[in-house]
Amino acid sequence: MKNKKLFMLLFRFTPNVEYQPTEQEQAQIKEQWGSFIGNIALKEKLVSTHQLGFEGRQVATDKSVSNGIVVLENTTLGGNMVVHANSLEEASELAKNCPILSMGGSVEVRSIIPMDN
Repeated sequence: MKNKKLFMLLFRFTPNVEYQPTEQEQAQIKEQWGSFIGNIALKEKLVSTHQLGFEGRQVATDKSVSNGIVVLENTTLGGNMVVHANSLEEASELAKNCPILSMGGSVEVRSIIPMDN
């Protein structure tokens, strides 16, 4: 594993407050995410993953605080995952199976730069 690097997958989507999935759709989505995360874990490439809520605040450079999350170009972050991979290409291949893609979202794959102490 010493040749492997860390990459973060950032899950972006367009929020739709007017649409609420049915219980059956929610169960199906949960199953798809469970399979996606589980398959990466089985390959021993999963480091961590987090789903983000819709409650948040923004702190500006002048230290002012405003309520809400960032929505740019009608998209926002829905979560992230950190994975081990040998290259950006390998991490991108892992991202191709993400359920967010079938929901109209996207995955941004970024290298992680370690912070030295």
